[in-house]
Amino acid sequence: MITSEGAFPAPPSPEHSGPAPSRAENDGAGRSWLIVRPATWQQIGADLAYILPGFFVSLASFTALVTLFSLGISTLVIWVGLPILVACLAAARWFADVNRAALRRRAGHIPPVHYKDSHKHSIGGMFVKLADPQLWKDFIHGMVVSFAYRTASFCVAVSVLAAALGGVTQWFWLRFLPPDNTPLAELIGLDKWLGVSPAAAEGIFGMLYGVLLLALLPFITYLLAAADAAMTRALLTNETGALRARSEELATRRAQVVSEEASTLRKIERDLHDGPQQRLIRLQMDVEAAQRRMSTDPDAARALMDGALEQSREALSELRSLSRGIAPPLLADRGLLASVESLGSRSTVPVEIVGNLESATRLAESTENAAYFVISEALANVSKHSGAGRAKITLKVTGEELLIEVLDDGCGGAHVGKGHGLAGLVDRLAGVDGSLEIVSPEAGPTALRASIPLGA
Repeated sequence: MITSEGAFPAPPSPEHSGPAPSRAENDGAGRSWLIVRPATWQQIGADLAYILPGFFVSLASFTALVTLFSLGISTLVIWVGLPILVACLAAARWFADVNRAALRRRAGHIPPVHYKDSHKHSIGGMFVKLADPQLWKDFIHGMVVSFAYRTASFCVAVSVLAAALGGVTQWFWLRFLPPDNTPLAELIGLDKWLGVSPAAAEGIFGMLYGVLLLALLPFITYLLAAADAAMTRALLTNETGALRARSEELATRRAQVVSEEASTLRKIERDLHDGPQQRLIRLQMDVEAAQRRMSTDPDAARALMDGALEQSREALSELRSLSRGIAPPLLADRGLLASVESLGSRSTVPVEIVGNLESATRLAESTENAAYFVISEALANVSKHSGAGRAKITLKVTGEELLIEVLDDGCGGAHVGKGHGLAGLVDRLAGVDGSLEIVSPEAGPTALRASIPLGA
């Protein structure tokens, strides 16, 4: 399977004007703080669901990363430690992905993260991985920061919750303690100050601190979860690096598209000069010669006119062939589906067109142009190289993208290698943030799939 997508994931489509404010960013203003409200308990549950599992994730990451890092450092002198350190950073990235997923569930949206492009498993590639600063931030978070903080936050959250619930129910379970137990209220003299029995004083005391801790519980769980989320966001996301990489990728894609368009224009110019232009010059010369002989030698003039007519037919055929590399008027007038149906009717291989794209549906001009050229090139490849008996085109419009599939029952072996007709499709799709995938085993069949954002 061949794909044109790079290591860096594509961002949200252009119609997305900006990231929506995350729930975590608006938590403080929109939360309920009164313990008697059900919404407050739901928020406490959500905070605890973020805090408590995070401790076990941090415990596992601390154990794994300490082990791998110690083993890698101790054996680095004999080079065995190099792949172990790379494995350590890979494990740190995996744990970082788990933590980012948890943060995304809590916040709804987090900034993007950027890693350096992956390299082959070679000595140089390993050193490149070791030089990725984001991997080391993942490592620091997984081995030091998250374990230390989450151990403390886990203990605080569990202790406060247990003390609060134990305090408000102390009047009930106090009777089950051994008779020789000395209550805390008695030790501090609260029973004498209130003039009640030690058991009654202990029940009152428990109720007081239990209610106080319950009232503070939503504040405590929120602060613990918010601090954890802030550290995770600071260490495990890298919006500046991601935006810089995205800018570089777009600049590269733009240069590829410009180069591809310039190459196409040069090819059209060369084909026009070598083909139709020469035939039109020959046609002009034949017509002028026939005009001179019209009165003196009508038979020779007629033969020259017959030759000129044949030259005009061949020039027209060559112009039609060249126009396939330029968006046809039909595409601008009637849309993508009509243009694809026209391509299918001219194909030497029977073509079936299916999908949910309707004839009245119009997409962005750049989207329709890119889709037309993808299908045109795919059908040309099917006709020339596949030996297929039939082909099927699927056009499916989803909420965010246009999905194209061209399937044939040919001999397979298609790829986007240099020199193949399909190679230019990668650059053309890159210009509209699209992607290309080809599945074509040697025995066939061949499936070409393209995805084009609707906001391209």
